[in-house]
Amino acid sequence: MGWWQVNADTLAGSRFVVSPLAEATASLKTLERGTAAYPAERAWLDAHLPAYRDRLADDPVTGLLIKAAFGSSWNATFLTPTPAGDGADAFAGDGGRAFAGELARVRRTPPETVRADLAEALGGPLPAVLDRPDLAERAADLLEWVWTRAVLPDWTRRRGVIEADVLARTARLGQDGWAAALDGMRPGMRWLGGGRLQITAHDHPPRELSGARLLFVPVTPRQSWLAWDAAHRSAVVYPCSGPLAEAGRTPVPEALGTLLGPGRAAVLTLLDAPKSTTQLVALTGQGLGSVGRHLKVLRDGNLVQRRRAGRSVLYYRTLAGEVLVTAQRHG
Repeated sequence: MGWWQVNADTLAGSRFVVSPLAEATASLKTLERGTAAYPAERAWLDAHLPAYRDRLADDPVTGLLIKAAFGSSWNATFLTPTPAGDGADAFAGDGGRAFAGELARVRRTPPETVRADLAEALGGPLPAVLDRPDLAERAADLLEWVWTRAVLPDWTRRRGVIEADVLARTARLGQDGWAAALDGMRPGMRWLGGGRLQITAHDHPPRELSGARLLFVPVTPRQSWLAWDAAHRSAVVYPCSGPLAEAGRTPVPEALGTLLGPGRAAVLTLLDAPKSTTQLVALTGQGLGSVGRHLKVLRDGNLVQRRRAGRSVLYYRTLAGEVLVTAQRHG
C-alpha cells in the first residue's frame, strides 16, 4: 500500500486543475492499450485507432518509445509532468495555448533524463534503438498528433465533462469532507485518516507532502497516474466518473424524447449529477438560450430544481424527475 502524508495546510491549498496535456496523454494511453472502458470510448477508439496504428507502423522507433514509456506499472516521468497549477487557459477557447505550454516542457526534456525515465518505466535497460537524443521530440510530436487529431475536435465537450466532475467533487467536499471527495477517485485511493491519503494499492514508500502543492487533475478517458516534481508539486490524475464521462453521448430514451421533446429530454437526462447551465451547453451542444428555456420549463414542471454552489448555480433532478427518467429507461 502506498500513501502520502498530507497536513491540513496542504489540503486547504489543494486545487482541481484542468490539463489539456493530461487529457491528450490519457487518450494516448487508451489508443496504445486499444481497449475501451465504456461504449462512447469504444466509438472513439473505432474512429481513431486505425490511424494511430498506421502512424506507429510508419515510425517504429516512436512505437517502441511509447511502449517503453507506458511500462507495466509506471509511466516514464518526463511524459507525465506535474501541471503548473493554473488551468485558466484550459477553460478558455480551445485549450490550445495551455496545451502548447505544457507540451513544451515535454519537448525540452534533456536526452539523459528521457533515457533514465524510460529505463525506470521498463524496469531494465533500454533497447539499443532507443539510445538516441531525439526521444523527447518524438514523444512530443506524437502527443501533438493525438491532441490535434483525436482530442481537440471534441475538446469543448470534454472540458464540460471535466468541469462537471470538478463541481460535483467540490460540492461533495463541502458537504461530507475530504474522505468523501477523495475516496474512489482512482483505483486503490482512499482517505485513511490521520493525515494519510492512500494513493495506490501497490507497495510504495510513504511520501511527506507537508508544504507541497497538491493538485487533482480529472481526465475523461478511464486512465489515472501520479506525478510529482522538484518544485514541490504533486498531482493525482484521475478519471471522471463513468456515467459522467459518457455525458453528452448517453442516448436519450425514445419515449422521454417524445414526451418532452429531444432537447429538453437530453437536458433532464444529463442531470443525474448537478450541473451548471454552462456545462449543459457544452455537453448537449445546444445554445445557451435553448438550454435556459428547457430548464425553465423543467423547473415549472417540478422536474428540476436549482441551488447555488459558490459562484455557480447548479441544476439537479427532483424526485419526480428521477422517477420519470428511470421509468422511461426501464419501461
